[in-house]
Amino acid sequence: MENVVITAVLSSKPGMEESLYKVLQKVVEPSRNEEGCMTYQLHQSLDDVGTFIFYEIWKNEEAVQSHIMSEHYKAYREQAESLIETRHVYRMKMV
Repeated sequence: MENVVITAVLSSKPGMEESLYKVLQKVVEPSRNEEGCMTYQLHQSLDDVGTFIFYEIWKNEEAVQSHIMSEHYKAYREQAESLIETRHVYRMKMV
């Protein structure tokens, strides 16, 4: 099976940048510790402090699905929902 590369671009609602950042930080360490996680990085735009990007590499699709079903991922999605203006997720493979 191929690795699955995910880039998720999230933009906070105006005035919610710091709150969103705190929520996003909470999901990083537990995600990195998941079986099948090869890379899990959170980035913040230098030009727009309300734009955050997750860059993830997972061993396979099973690992991605396990991540989505994890309690820390579900908590992050619930807590971040009211803070996010836009969310774009790109699922990719290395070519």
